[in-house]
Amino acid sequence: MKKLITAFIFLLSFACFAQDFENLDSEEIVTSTEPETETVNFTPVDSETFSITETFEEAADRYEIPHRTFSGLSGTENGYYIISGVFSKDKTLNKTLKKLRKKGFESAGYILNPENDLNYVYLAYYPFGLEAVDACASNLDGNYTKDKWILEIENSVAIGGDGVDFNDEAESIENGIVAMETITESSDFSELEKTNEIQKTETDVASIINSEDEILDPIDTDVTEVETPINTISETSNKTKLLQRADHYFDKMWYAEAADLYEQALEKGGKNRSKKVIQKTADAYYFNTNMEKAYEWYNVLYENYGKEMSSENIFKYAHSLKGTGKYARSKRLMRLYSKKMKDAPASELSNNLQANESTLDNILNSKKDFEIKNLAVNTEYSDFSPMFLDSNQVVFSSAKDSSFFSTRRYKWNDQPYLDLYVAKINEESNDLKDALKFSKKINTKYHEASVTFSPDNSTMYFTRNNYGKKLKRDNNGVNHLKIYKSTKIDTEWTEAEEVSFNSDNYSTGHPALSPDGKQLYFVSDMPGSLGKTDIFVVDILEDGSFSEARNLGPTINTEQREMFPFFNGTKLYFSSDGFTGLGGLDVYESAYDEEEGFAEVKNLGLPVNSNKDDFSYIVNEENQQGYFASNREGGKGDDDIYSFKRLILEEVPENNNAIAGFVTEMVTGDVMPQALVQLLDENGIKLKEMVTEDDGSFIFEDLNDSTQYTLKTVQPKFVDNESLVETTVNDTTKVDIAMKRLEEMIAVEDGIKKIKTEMIYFNFDKSQIRPDASKELDKLVSVMKEYPSMVIKIESHTDSRGSKVYNEYLSDKRAKSTRDYIISQGIDSNRIESATGYGENRLLNDCDGSSPCSEADHVLNRRSEFIILNM
Repeated sequence: MKKLITAFIFLLSFACFAQDFENLDSEEIVTSTEPETETVNFTPVDSETFSITETFEEAADRYEIPHRTFSGLSGTENGYYIISGVFSKDKTLNKTLKKLRKKGFESAGYILNPENDLNYVYLAYYPFGLEAVDACASNLDGNYTKDKWILEIENSVAIGGDGVDFNDEAESIENGIVAMETITESSDFSELEKTNEIQKTETDVASIINSEDEILDPIDTDVTEVETPINTISETSNKTKLLQRADHYFDKMWYAEAADLYEQALEKGGKNRSKKVIQKTADAYYFNTNMEKAYEWYNVLYENYGKEMSSENIFKYAHSLKGTGKYARSKRLMRLYSKKMKDAPASELSNNLQANESTLDNILNSKKDFEIKNLAVNTEYSDFSPMFLDSNQVVFSSAKDSSFFSTRRYKWNDQPYLDLYVAKINEESNDLKDALKFSKKINTKYHEASVTFSPDNSTMYFTRNNYGKKLKRDNNGVNHLKIYKSTKIDTEWTEAEEVSFNSDNYSTGHPALSPDGKQLYFVSDMPGSLGKTDIFVVDILEDGSFSEARNLGPTINTEQREMFPFFNGTKLYFSSDGFTGLGGLDVYESAYDEEEGFAEVKNLGLPVNSNKDDFSYIVNEENQQGYFASNREGGKGDDDIYSFKRLILEEVPENNNAIAGFVTEMVTGDVMPQALVQLLDENGIKLKEMVTEDDGSFIFEDLNDSTQYTLKTVQPKFVDNESLVETTVNDTTKVDIAMKRLEEMIAVEDGIKKIKTEMIYFNFDKSQIRPDASKELDKLVSVMKEYPSMVIKIESHTDSRGSKVYNEYLSDKRAKSTRDYIISQGIDSNRIESATGYGENRLLNDCDGSSPCSEADHVLNRRSEFIILNM
């Protein structure tokens, strides 16, 4: 949230964690000198195959290995990738990667080219070109014999991950911070020096207070609110007063003030340009959810101190990237973060990362079945945390300044403190109107927010600062949050009392009652939390007391923040930045079953979620209408409340069945515009056809449910491609078609030039051409028509099973049947010099009957070969 989520919602995380962010994870991320992508150790073709003076291009061309180059890809290491296919996205891509990994290519992955939005699936990565040619020429030690080519990546991420070049994304910092100087930390103070420093700091704090231009509320005379925590005093001797003041505001979580002062200090240069100051500048903007500025300074931190950044800083940097819409680069940073935080085998980690990235792609492509509106009740300040009071009213939190005089400001974001307001629901528009302050007994001079009501509206729970006659702080100077309870007598709410599971040493907040009023869900960083803030639940007993708090567990809670629960009895809605999402806090749902508990969480997707903070989601399940808050672009203030209407099934078009995809060239991965794509039914009858767009895309819409179609793609000088595709109900089936040039069917094996086809199959003991064999022979015919002077000879072979004489007879009949079919398709008989069967005389392996062989070994010997005699 632009500002006030930091003022209140984040209080649950900042209350305990802001003071300790630098110590959350002091372990540094050390960029490995090895490539980030694991490589498979393939046996070289020959120890003397390549000359050390030979270039990559020369070696690749000598072995007729196609290759191309991409430049300036963020998040991709320089080097050489053996490419097996090109895909658009989603299911086909993921299925292909899973199959490759099952076959032993555990380091298989993909590279996204943002210029054409296509994904290039690679089998293995090599930092040096000759290694890649070596592996490719050996068919990866015989493990992959299908078509493949080499993609060279240059001017991107340096090998090993150092020297990331993100010129296309890096934003210039107005004041031009270049080479940052590292400040040598002062040695520990002696006890006497510490005492003297405390006295000096107290004098400095007094001068800070006296220099304030702000007109404070007369009630605000609590000097303890500006005391500097003692644990920061030993660091101040080498700091300017400007930095001391900035640190003072930062430690008090007055992040708006702190960010401004840190930027002033950085402008002065010199020793102010340290890693710590840059980090605190970025953190101050991050905690205030100004993601554009946070990204700006984390980017400076990363470029100058990337190896020294903690996992916590990497996480925040990645989220600031998401918050500014830079999803591809955010994925790269989250890989670093995951490597740092998760103690998992490399293959498992790779699969998890791939799953997370696939989830993000699915969220970005999710259907927009919500209609959302910004409400008239929103102000230039923070408005959030709506809750149903009854069917006609909503209570929400706001920092709007309704006084004619200057009111007290909260230093975190320089906004007034939060109060609760109540507004009426406009039944026609679902807007909120006539907002009034909720209750003088409930609203105080500090924060009140996040309210929930019992089913009979006689009891309410809400969140407030830990507050008596003045704000109470823990040993680190942190003012925590607490949940308070108030009951209604007649029409008035009583003085609120705090609940029993509160503490002065941790925060509780964001209460949410179950529909029957018997359980209270809430957020806390209490001992037993899995992350920064978790969702807990307590039972409300008959006498009004509470059971022990129970953590909802790892299905719901992560190592990051979970906030704003709303439970309707069948689903739990909440916000989190710990699951895969679009940036900042996203809204998630989890179905609930009394026996099974909470199900796997689902991201609500666009447009409820955005690349900013989206939170405090509530819904009326009967009409699928409700409210949530967000600090997304286009709002009226920092956090705005939005109404939403979730489209019911009848309002969604009945037929969304479609088949869509991209057509690319198999070897180069280039998109193929103007390629003809035909849609055929199960009997091969053409139903529709179209040519691909300039980006190689096509789509066939309004198709039948769960029906199998054939896509036939035709392009001159290319082999016709046919793919079987089945539609999915109310969804788009994605298909990626890679077309092979006719010339690429010509290969050299052992110095002999051949036309390569897939296996030509015959029925057992038969020589008639089967339909599947005719399709392969049609490809051969296309090659011969492309090269009208080509002359070939046909050789047919069998395995060793059966008598030798019969095998020669059968193979000869099959060779001549193959010749006759080719002639029947318009090829002059003079262009086929011979068609001969050799039976089992030319076996490719040791399966001659002397030792047991598998069926797969025998299949290798049952083959037809088309040898080119003249081009």
